[in-house]
Amino acid sequence: MSDDPRDMLLRRVAADNVAFVNLQFTDVLGIGKTVTIPVEELPDALDHGVWFDGSSIEGFARMVESDMYLVPDRSTYAVVPWDRHEGMITARLICSVYTPDGKPFAGDPRNVLSRMLDQAAAAGYRFMVAPELEFFLFKTDPNGRILEPHDKAGYFDVSTDLATHIRRQMARTLQAMGITVEAVHHEVAPGQHEIDLRYADALRSADHLVTARVALKAVAQLNGLHATFMPKPMASVNGSGMHVHQSLLDVESGKNLFADPDDPYGLSPLARHFIAGLLAHARGMCVLLAPLVNSYKRLVPGFEAPVHISWGRTNRSALVRVPRITSGRYQATRIELRCPDPACNPYLAYAAMLAAGLDGIKRKLPLRDAAEEDLFHVDPRARGLATLPTSLGAALDALREDEVILEAIGPSVAERFLDAKQQEWESYRAYVSQWEIDRYLAIF
Repeated sequence: MSDDPRDMLLRRVAADNVAFVNLQFTDVLGIGKTVTIPVEELPDALDHGVWFDGSSIEGFARMVESDMYLVPDRSTYAVVPWDRHEGMITARLICSVYTPDGKPFAGDPRNVLSRMLDQAAAAGYRFMVAPELEFFLFKTDPNGRILEPHDKAGYFDVSTDLATHIRRQMARTLQAMGITVEAVHHEVAPGQHEIDLRYADALRSADHLVTARVALKAVAQLNGLHATFMPKPMASVNGSGMHVHQSLLDVESGKNLFADPDDPYGLSPLARHFIAGLLAHARGMCVLLAPLVNSYKRLVPGFEAPVHISWGRTNRSALVRVPRITSGRYQATRIELRCPDPACNPYLAYAAMLAAGLDGIKRKLPLRDAAEEDLFHVDPRARGLATLPTSLGAALDALREDEVILEAIGPSVAERFLDAKQQEWESYRAYVSQWEIDRYLAIF
């Protein structure tokens, strides 16, 4: 038998009795897209790619430059667990997008992240991340209409948690697709849950996140529920974040370059410069990490979401937190960025985080003192702390002014992302909400 990776994949596909293959990619906003091919077409797809019309995909191309093709990443092969009907078993391959001249398409978010990771590797770094994915489960009626939250439980509750078995189904589904789940639990708000994914290199982690959002929605639907990654679906409770743990490893040795046991926070000078870079570019990259109008309903005081641009260890209102590690386990040293939410495009979000951190290292940015007090109950102006943008419009303006983040995502993505999000912001600004009707109509 041939040991060629292509042939090995085809043998595995045959052993799994696969009938169809979903070729997946994302648009510039992070929305998953799929082209399905019969398994008989897979050899040709692996050898030559699959052509598609890029002008029909949000933020990809104009009519004059529409022809593109998908190149499957063989390492992302997985059978889709919820689509195993007899004779109709479906597998999945995640793809990168290429132009007719055989070059990676600059507007493909996956290629954006790959390009940033290549820059990091050239400097001797491997970027590792581990996301905490929060989401809500809502009840639905027979017509699919979304109703109230699935339960009334709170943080780590047991007796009132109605989704214990559903989260286990979700974990098993992710594991069946090659995604390692470290923990699952109920979150603070009614109907809110969290699934923590194991550390992986950033490209693989982004692939896992795109897969997880699809898988969790599918499992919820099989249970008659609706899973949503909307950051703030209810006004009076905590929103859903996606805290991202991150570190840099040495490309050659695999050593954690963030660790320094002699430092009070266990952080190396490199890690401190990286954090300083995240803080310096927090406003500029915010719209890539929190990309919706609704995202800025979550980033408000009082709901355990960061507002001020600060760092610390015990302070969970800080933007960047340094989690404690078990004594002697220095390889686990990491930092946690707390402003991203699960609606982001993970490829662009990770690229922005890495670019910000690398800029801090390149310029040897100094890190100000940690802010360990609860910033929700002090005047941050006394500490000289800046704040994150308070609206999608302000976040878009901040991105336009940040040359490092714009360079990281490239002009093609920047133009199309900014255009799409500006339209979203203008549409929201023109909309008259029920809150305004209730508050003003009768008295003015």
